[in-house]
Amino acid sequence: MPDLLIELFSEEIPARMQARAREDLKKLVTDGLVEAGLTYATAGAFSTPRRLVLTVQGLSAESPALREERKGPKADAPAAAIEGFLRSTGLTRDQLELREDKKGAVLFAVVEKPGRRAPDIVAEVLERTIRTFPWPKSMRWGSGTLRWVRPLHSILCLLTDEGGAEVVPVTLDHLTAGNTTEGHRFMAPARIAVTSFDDYRAKLRRAFVMLDTAEREQAIWHDATTQAFALGLEVVPDAGLLAEVAGLVEWPVVLMGAIGGEFLSLPPEVLQTSMREHQKFFSVRNPATGRIERFVTVANRETADHGETILAGNAKVLSARLSDARFFWENDLRTVQTVGLEGMAAGLAHVTFHNKLGSQADRILRIESLAREIAPLVGASPDLAAEAARVAKADLQSAMVNEFPELQGTMGSYYARAAGLPESVALACKAHYQPLGPSDEVPTDPVSVAVALADKIDTLTGFWAIDEKPTGSKDPFALRRAALGVIRLLLARDVRVALIQFIATRVAAHVGSQIGNVYGSKTVAAAAALSDIGQKNFAEKLLAQIDNKEYDAFAVISDFSADIAVRDIGPNLLSFFHDRLKVHLREQGIRHDVIDACLAMPGNDDLTLLVKRAEALSAFLKTDDGTNLLQGFKRANNILTQAEAKDGVEYSFGADPKFAETKEERALFTALETAQATIAPAMAQEDFAAAMAAMAALRAPIDAFFTAVQVNAENPVLRRNRLNMLHTIRTTCAQVADLTRIEG
Repeated sequence: MPDLLIELFSEEIPARMQARAREDLKKLVTDGLVEAGLTYATAGAFSTPRRLVLTVQGLSAESPALREERKGPKADAPAAAIEGFLRSTGLTRDQLELREDKKGAVLFAVVEKPGRRAPDIVAEVLERTIRTFPWPKSMRWGSGTLRWVRPLHSILCLLTDEGGAEVVPVTLDHLTAGNTTEGHRFMAPARIAVTSFDDYRAKLRRAFVMLDTAEREQAIWHDATTQAFALGLEVVPDAGLLAEVAGLVEWPVVLMGAIGGEFLSLPPEVLQTSMREHQKFFSVRNPATGRIERFVTVANRETADHGETILAGNAKVLSARLSDARFFWENDLRTVQTVGLEGMAAGLAHVTFHNKLGSQADRILRIESLAREIAPLVGASPDLAAEAARVAKADLQSAMVNEFPELQGTMGSYYARAAGLPESVALACKAHYQPLGPSDEVPTDPVSVAVALADKIDTLTGFWAIDEKPTGSKDPFALRRAALGVIRLLLARDVRVALIQFIATRVAAHVGSQIGNVYGSKTVAAAAALSDIGQKNFAEKLLAQIDNKEYDAFAVISDFSADIAVRDIGPNLLSFFHDRLKVHLREQGIRHDVIDACLAMPGNDDLTLLVKRAEALSAFLKTDDGTNLLQGFKRANNILTQAEAKDGVEYSFGADPKFAETKEERALFTALETAQATIAPAMAQEDFAAAMAAMAALRAPIDAFFTAVQVNAENPVLRRNRLNMLHTIRTTCAQVADLTRIEG
């Protein structure tokens, strides 16, 4: 069975596109081969800046011959039906077979497809792959029609077996496949003939090309950390930069240089960001001081002077870049020392946050008010939370953040300390953006938590008020991330808050502001707007004020805003929180049906309480008692539901122990009475473990009851009493969770 080797050799492929291109090449070719009838053992894809490579091991030498029988219409069917069948098979009338079956003579088509040689199939698949390759961006060059991410210079396509290597005949425009490639652009640019993948890889290595991206990454990191360790330093980890640099070089040569002493006083984040974004340098840190003192660059070639010229050039460019950063830093510090951090933030009044939600300054006022309200819930000082909210986004007006937007928050912390503000305020400047994702840290300082919650809740309620919600995969304002951030902040701090009323108040303020800003001074126009969106009762109330010489449109608008927030927008946003919470809890190992069972209970807008209930129920259902009790509950619920549907009555009037005939029946009465006496106060105290334990105690008496007692007895009094007892089982368990939503 032959092995296939494909190399597509071009000008430099952007590093960010290489990983996806490897996977696309592998999928397109292997899927095409399989669809054509070939099989293979393994496949692997590789990339360097100048080449995409695919190796397929154990490829079948040819596709199998196929024989397909297709049943057609009856022999006496209309001519049009027979003609349609002939077109679908590609046969003529005399090539059809006539066979008898139960309904008479039927036409059959026997289509035979001979096998095809692997080279013919590979050539066809590879040409189609290259022609339709899904580059994010591609270009056309010369006079041909071929498009590629960069000009494609050569194609290597070999099938190798025991008999030797065969070049697959592939021709695209001016390119014809061969058995040669090139080594390193500068260190070994000559063409190299190869006979197999192993030969190809070994010869590339001798020509100063590391084919495997993972090997290049490992080599870069090993050499960088080794050089840093020798100087008592450490390389700042940066997986994204490592992957990018490995996609820029074919033969990585790690060089370490020093940062000028005049720049060492810059914040380490500034040095790291500037070097990463502008130069693709790794930062080297002194673990004793936390300062960034040196840099690591990765060259694409070895030089006679061991990289000294390269380092000198890089250091010169770096010095210019860091001079700019130092200018921004010093200019921002002068601004802070002159007008303070709130003075720096003054310009945000002229920066639009959203055309329907006002400026950044408007947003800051809302966050300040909300942070003051949240502060007592998280153990923060309301005054400090308000102060932190006023300055948390001031660095958006700084020169440094204008140059490096990713430093927003980080620079705010430095400027807050320079302004002499309390440390909790400085921490909040950075931490209020967190958590930025499911794996990001959650702030712990109370002031940071208050401002972070205020920021995210204002964003969510604002966009819900203007009906700008995520749709499908589109979430341009990162509202899903904001909702998950609120959830993680509440859970981490064990915050207890009735979220529906809390968010409804903020939504009402947003809605009222929107209508008031546009129509507040125009009573008739405001009434028309309310009527247009189906709020005729509010519109009529507003118009009535004209006759009564009362023009307080804002009062009616405020009533409307509160009504729509509580009735419509608030619950919709709460549902969005629940969806995010489901995802979060599923990642923690809690099943979706357990979450649904808890969501069906009162108080589901208290997310902290909801999670505690879900965790307790999840743990309970993993025990034998929980599993068996669930089965007993479902049996009781099913029998009761069927009886109520059949009889057209509700059996909820309380069972009477005096009608109990068996000891199992009497034992269940006693167990239910005991459980009810325990579960109700336990739930009131939110002691879910005690409630679950009391519910677990019902397992044995319920099992015994169903084993010994016939619920649907012939005696109607006994039947009714036992059905009422099943209702007691249902209501007792329903105090903990809606077990009807549990699967299984």
